[in-house]
Amino acid sequence: MDEDVVLGGGCHCGYVRYEIRALPAKAFYCHCRICQRLTGSPAMTLAQVPISEFSYVAGKPSVYRSSDHGERRFCPRCGSQLDYRRSLDPQTVEFTIATLDDPAQVAPMAHLFTENRIPWFDTMDQLPRRRRLTE
Repeated sequence: MDEDVVLGGGCHCGYVRYEIRALPAKAFYCHCRICQRLTGSPAMTLAQVPISEFSYVAGKPSVYRSSDHGERRFCPRCGSQLDYRRSLDPQTVEFTIATLDDPAQVAPMAHLFTENRIPWFDTMDQLPRRRRLTE
């Protein structure tokens, strides 16, 4: 791996790879219904970096516009979701923490959209919880 690369990751099948040259400014569990439906799980973990510090280095991800406020990139072969980009914040990208080569390197700092948290799912942490993004 290049010495400027801080984090590396990719999809399940290995077709798409990415590199990140900065430590995340934010990392969080997202409990929104869109993330739940796209992953089939109670929450997704994401971390945010400047888009200028994130690059795809192998393969070409497909793009899905999941809402009027954002789009997601995923592997066209295995379907792994790799990133989320907000229309209102085009200078950042949120990548899926679990697709890192070593996901233990980035720990969530908060829970977002807890108004949609599925009641039978709860983590045993004391991280801040926000019902909505704007709280």
